[in-house]
Amino acid sequence: MTRDNTDQRLTELEIKASFSEDLLDELNQVVVRQQSQIDQLIREIGHLRQRGTDATMGVAPNPLDDLPPHY
Repeated sequence: MTRDNTDQRLTELEIKASFSEDLLDELNQVVVRQQSQIDQLIREIGHLRQRGTDATMGVAPNPLDDLPPHY
């Protein structure tokens, strides 16, 4: 192997490593964003469940609130 060939291979490996680091950073950002969305959805589900239990406690369901099946 010549010195030029070794330098070229080393440069190519450094470029690949740089692209890999950039890709890893982007993927980490996606994971953080998705976790934030999951946390938000979990909170919303909790609120909906709480509203559902609050609305049904001690109150008889009103048949007028339900739409007929053909709607």
